Amino acid sequence: MKVVLFCGGLGTRLREQSETIPKPLVNIGYRPLLWHLMRYYAHYGHRDFILCLGYRGDLIREYFLRYNEAMSNDFTWHEGGKRIELHGHETSNWNVTFVDTGLHSNIGQRLLRVRHYLDDESEFLANYSDGLSDAPLDSIIEDFRAKKAVASFLSVRSPQSFHMVKTTQQGIVTSFGAVHDLEVRINGGFFALRHEIFDYLNEGEELVEQPFGRLIEKQKLVAYGWDGFWQCMDTYKDKITYERLEAKGDCPWKVWEAPAPAGKL
Repeated sequence: MKVVLFCGGLGTRLREQSETIPKPLVNIGYRPLLWHLMRYYAHYGHRDFILCLGYRGDLIREYFLRYNEAMSNDFTWHEGGKRIELHGHETSNWNVTFVDTGLHSNIGQRLLRVRHYLDDESEFLANYSDGLSDAPLDSIIEDFRAKKAVASFLSVRSPQSFHMVKTTQQGIVTSFGAVHDLEVRINGGFFALRHEIFDYLNEGEELVEQPFGRLIEKQKLVAYGWDGFWQCMDTYKDKITYERLEAKGDCPWKVWEAPAPAGKL
C-alpha cells in the first residue's frame, strides 16, 4: 500500500522550530520526525511514499537529496575516508514521490492534488506527519478491511494534561478530571483509506469534516482504538518530551527495534 504523508502545514504551534524548518523535519535525536514515521511504515512493508509538500517543501526535498545513512548507522571508515562501509541500510528499498500541493492547502486539497499517483491503488495509507505511535499497523489494516469501511483512523486518548470541568448554571463544579482519565478520544492522524474516498471529497473540503460526515451517514467510517504509545509534535513541549524519551532509550514508536515474535525472523 502506498503511504501519503501530509508535510505541508505551517506548524504555527511549534513556532520555535517551524519558523526555520517544516514540522516534519524537527529532529528527534539524529533524525527528523518524518524519518521516524517513514521507518515505522517501512517496518510493516509499506515503502512507497507520497510526500504532500507545502511550507518549506524545498527543505524536505533537500534533506532527501543529501540523505546520508552514515549519520545514524554503524560504519567503518576506510582509506582516510575514501571508502565508507555501512553496517546497516534503512532506505535502500524506499520509493519517495515529492509533490508540491500548495502553501495554504488543507488536508483534503492536498489529497486531491496527489490523486493521480493513487489511481492504481484500491486502498492506501495516510498520515498527518505530526506524531508517532507504536500502534500495530497490520491489525489496523486487517480491521479496516474486515469492516469494509471506506476510511479508518487511529483513535487515541489525549496525552495532554488539561482538565475537563462540568458545572451547574450557578458555577458549582459537579465534575473535574484530567482529559486522559476520561472516556475522551481523539483522532490520532493515522489513516487507512479506500480509493472511494475521492467519491466523498470535493474541491476545497477538509478531509475529516464534510467527507467524514458523509461517511458517517453511510456507516463507512471506523476508528481503531489504541491505548498504547501515541504522541503528537504540536508544541515545543512535545519536542522536549520526545527528546527525553530518546535520551533514555525509551522509544516505543521504534517498532523496528523490537524483538521479533517467537517463530518469526
